[in-house]
Amino acid sequence: MLKKQDYTAFVKQKAKDLGFDFCGISKAEFLEEEAPRLEKWLNQKMHGQMSYMEKHFDKRLDPRLLVPDAKSVVSLLYNYYPSKKILHTDETLKISKYAYGTDYHFVIKDKLKTFLQAIQEQIGQVSGRVFVDSAPVMDKVWAAKSGLGWIGKHTNLLNREMGSFFFVAEMILDVELAPDAPTKDYCGTCTRCIDACPTEAIVNPYIVDGSKCISYFTIELKDEIPTEYKGKFENWIFGCDICQDVCPWNRFAKPHQEPQFEPSEDLAKMKKNDWKDITEEIFHNIFKKSAVRRTKLMGLKRNINFVTEQK
Repeated sequence: MLKKQDYTAFVKQKAKDLGFDFCGISKAEFLEEEAPRLEKWLNQKMHGQMSYMEKHFDKRLDPRLLVPDAKSVVSLLYNYYPSKKILHTDETLKISKYAYGTDYHFVIKDKLKTFLQAIQEQIGQVSGRVFVDSAPVMDKVWAAKSGLGWIGKHTNLLNREMGSFFFVAEMILDVELAPDAPTKDYCGTCTRCIDACPTEAIVNPYIVDGSKCISYFTIELKDEIPTEYKGKFENWIFGCDICQDVCPWNRFAKPHQEPQFEPSEDLAKMKKNDWKDITEEIFHNIFKKSAVRRTKLMGLKRNINFVTEQK
């Protein structure tokens, strides 16, 4: 029993050393409660064109299918709340805070690889995989299970000490660690996120119709954006932070300590006309390492046209 506690203490300390804000541990097992919820959400087509959500249904619910003989899921939070917020006015076009700097996949994946290597050096023969929004893993569910927060009415994970502006990552390991207990739900009677969503994507508390979300329209959707949503984007052209910005828990958000997440001066200076006139060269210079590259220039221009031609 001592070994398990020692290993757990090492993992928690190493997470801190690598700059993760919180670390929680769950027993790797089938997510029984999530299975019918996920099935219903998919059957109602709330995933829109995100066909990848339909794939690997069983793996999404059971980490032991991703890592044979998995014993533990280590969940990690990494803050991205900006120290320098890009000044938004009524005329400014907006991108989500998580995309201000270097693509988080690169930043966090490197840390996770270092983390796994350190565990193998300390404990010995450990098999595992690391994930950051890159595989069929229900990251928010695992994070909530391990006590890192609760899933709010907007379906983002909420942490009482830092709100919701953080990335969730995990390691699935075949070593037994001491699991943490989940926390309770602190949303109470608040409905600010539901009331604020301009496209009414939060159809019920804790249920988001992904196919109505501004983030979905501006990032995942490959077709033209439906005209019925004209005038409802509030100038968001990549992602959307509305439901997080209005959440009272985000008054506890503190600036991140990750230099790679800082916005470039060129991005911070972009005005409405700069966005409208964006060229391949400017797009590449500003977003060469950014998550915004997912839309490609053509997709970003579609989003810019959609919000600038609505008035």
